[in-house]
Amino acid sequence: MTGSHKFFENRDCKYFPCHSNVSEKGFNCLFCYCPMYNLTDCPGNPAWKEREGRRIKVCTACSFPHDPDNYDRIIELLRTGEKK
Repeated sequence: MTGSHKFFENRDCKYFPCHSNVSEKGFNCLFCYCPMYNLTDCPGNPAWKEREGRRIKVCTACSFPHDPDNYDRIIELLRTGEKK
């Protein structure tokens, strides 16, 4: 399978799918923990909330890292540190 290193799906995971707003078809679990979580400016659609004087990134409505088509964009972002 071409590009098989870019996709992993674990339907046996008790959290699958971890986002209720995402179709289970083609759900990529490779980035189970989002590698862009620590980036302030990421291509996903995070929300932000204040808690005890700190700004916290909330990614529960973001499915960007779970879309198989976004693998190359994520790798490039991590490589360069820039949003494209």
